[in-house]
Amino acid sequence: MAGTDKKMGLTGLTTLVAVNMMGSGIIMLPSSMAQLGAVSLLSWIITAIGSMAIAYCFAQCGIYCTRPGGMSAYTEEAHGKSAFFLCSYLYFLSLAIGNVAIAISAVGYLTPFFPWLGSGAIPLFVGSVGLIWLTSLANFGGPKVTGQIGSVTVWGVIIPVAGLSVIGWFWFDPEIFRQAWNPNGIATSDAIAQSIPLTLWAFLGMESAAQNSDAVENPQRNVPLACLLGTLGAAVVYVLSTSVIMGIVPNAELANSSAPFAFVYAQMFNGWVGDIIMALAVMACVGSLLGWQFTLAQTAKVTAEQRMFPQLFARVTLLGAPLLGLIANAVLQTGMAMSTISPNASEQFGKLVNLAAVTNIIPYITALSALLIIMQKAGVARAIQYRNMVALALAMAYSFYALYASGTEAVFGGMIVTAVGYLLFGYIADRMLEQRMALKEEAP
Repeated sequence: MAGTDKKMGLTGLTTLVAVNMMGSGIIMLPSSMAQLGAVSLLSWIITAIGSMAIAYCFAQCGIYCTRPGGMSAYTEEAHGKSAFFLCSYLYFLSLAIGNVAIAISAVGYLTPFFPWLGSGAIPLFVGSVGLIWLTSLANFGGPKVTGQIGSVTVWGVIIPVAGLSVIGWFWFDPEIFRQAWNPNGIATSDAIAQSIPLTLWAFLGMESAAQNSDAVENPQRNVPLACLLGTLGAAVVYVLSTSVIMGIVPNAELANSSAPFAFVYAQMFNGWVGDIIMALAVMACVGSLLGWQFTLAQTAKVTAEQRMFPQLFARVTLLGAPLLGLIANAVLQTGMAMSTISPNASEQFGKLVNLAAVTNIIPYITALSALLIIMQKAGVARAIQYRNMVALALAMAYSFYALYASGTEAVFGGMIVTAVGYLLFGYIADRMLEQRMALKEEAP
């Protein structure tokens, strides 16, 4: 076992959690939220509390259930093998949908450099699909190359967004913010509900926080703390950056911007600075997309190794790259991009975010519901169980509200793909039976 001097401390893990969540998730949010007005900023409070509760509960699941598989493994603890498949299947779809949304974000920031990309629905589709295939092919180099690129490019979005949270207040105009508060005159509760999927999108990835517990000093203390502090740190940056931008750029201009952070830096300084921020954002989106393409392929690979996905996803090259899986995923994402074609990058981004939220929330709910059973199996002390049950109640309440807030269209789409998932499991259930029979025959 590695010494504690080689393990990650609380500060390092907290930074890792915040960086993993921030990625490219916020890059298009100001434009999408501006369509509702600054009143949508209130949803950050609800999402921050809910996300911290979810992250904490996943940390507890990871501490008391150490088997590989993440959310799918937690879900199986409570709901069986079919639930393992369904959780993996829905999480896989949510990652694929999210990748298309990230590609659209990147195209939005590329448009000023290549105006043709912003000239209609087809150019936007071509640009998005081009980036999907480019980042899929780039993953052929294996996980080491992907990790090295991602660790650098992610700062292309974190530095400008975090920087705006600090220096943007020197340009903040309270009157611009006041005019942006509720330009459509909708009820505050409706504005919050409609923006919940958008703010939740920015926190997706918090479920990965507990995956590094075996490389952390004192994981029972540091993992839950890092989940809470990292999520809180990301929330502070999100709230400050989206608030300040709505007090610098008039709401109508912000709502129609395909590159909101580049636009605000151009307003604050000059076009050259805006172009630099735009280039950084493109770099960050491409790097983030590169990493998520690998995560998507790995999710499919792990599930295929359990004989629940087609075996083509389990095949890897000598460099460790799941080649056929990456190609199959790129084909799937191309189809998704085609089904949501829109001439407006922000509109298309919003549709995908809502559907990605639904297909992610359902695995959240199934995995969170396993915490009680995981604690019982692990013989956790009553005092810890009661504390965790409070966090679980908050996490579940937020998850159900976020599911409701995602809207009829997204929930309907999510239920359709969930129903398809049950049908697909019916076709592979005989494999599970074969495995159990083989294990019985091997038993002495």
